[in-house]
Amino acid sequence: MQIFPIRAFDPPGDVTCLREQVREIIRQHDHRWTPEERCNPWLKCDAGFSRALGDAGLLGLTWPRQYGGQERSVLERYVVLEELLAHGAPCGCHWIADRQTGPLLLRYGNELLREKYLPGMARGEVFACIGLSEPNAGSDLASVRSQARRTPDGWVLNGQKIWTSNAHECQAMLTLVRTDPASERQAGLSQLMIDLDLPGVTIRPIIDMTGEHHFNEVFFDDVLIPLDSLVGAEGEGWKQAMAELAYERSGPERYLSTYMLFVQLVDAIGADPPEPLAGLTGRLAAEIWTLRQMSMSTAAKLAAGEDPVIEASIVKDLGNAFEQAMPRMIQSSVDADLLERGTLERMLTHVLVASPSFSLRGGTPEVLRGIIAKGLGLR
Repeated sequence: MQIFPIRAFDPPGDVTCLREQVREIIRQHDHRWTPEERCNPWLKCDAGFSRALGDAGLLGLTWPRQYGGQERSVLERYVVLEELLAHGAPCGCHWIADRQTGPLLLRYGNELLREKYLPGMARGEVFACIGLSEPNAGSDLASVRSQARRTPDGWVLNGQKIWTSNAHECQAMLTLVRTDPASERQAGLSQLMIDLDLPGVTIRPIIDMTGEHHFNEVFFDDVLIPLDSLVGAEGEGWKQAMAELAYERSGPERYLSTYMLFVQLVDAIGADPPEPLAGLTGRLAAEIWTLRQMSMSTAAKLAAGEDPVIEASIVKDLGNAFEQAMPRMIQSSVDADLLERGTLERMLTHVLVASPSFSLRGGTPEVLRGIIAKGLGLR
């Protein structure tokens, strides 16, 4: 199996033109986005905006050109992500495909799967979601019960996935299933690419506390999937899924997804804020900068072909803690006059309601700290 390496993490260079390119695309679309959409953007969908990024060559940025990529550096991709998140651009449609499904197909997928999915992902036309969590198998992912049975005609899949972000907007799912019915726990699991328009696939919405729909339940009832939809080796799904989570847990979305709330706070308090607001903004800025350095370091290890599971888990744990603490800190420090300015109040209200989910998606703190402790030999 051919492995396509991601280019090494370049030292900081002149990426001013790239930043301005992203900002110009955002300016062309941002009139459509509400304050609520902009303060937690990487789960919010705008298919037209995703296509615009694809047209500009800003998706699949590090991928080989033969699959629609640009073969640019990890630093350049990181810059694009920073600009999108810092300006509150809804990225939910293309996010998973660009962040982890595409890289996993490059690393483990066969040539048919690469040619089928990657060019469309790079164009911002094919969106993907992750099929991991199941009822009674969320944090205990190894207890996955969805089963795919090999037959001469293909894999026959039965089971259910839950909390599947943006499945209703996606064409495909990379899912973890049990292909050995006699297996237990991490053994006997495999990954399959599933087209979500196949007969037997049912997607039902889960409406969250903000009244929004980006979570879903996905049901599989005797879904027939081609045999070549297997990603990587049969029975190696657990290892591959853990590698996938390193992409998911370490990106800038783990500390920048609510950055627009911080920006709105700074705008609201002005250039000479009183205490404790001056101290609060300084503390928040310092934490954002520290998390950025940690996240970029993890990205560099991924680019070098390393498997920074511990580092990625630390970034996600600390990033989630920061993003859950920030709205509470702002709520306790700002006065009613600031909140009456409208946008700050709308963003703060939305993030306060949404933030409890931040530490659930992609692994709870207990799971992450268990991974960290095990990796450090503490358990």
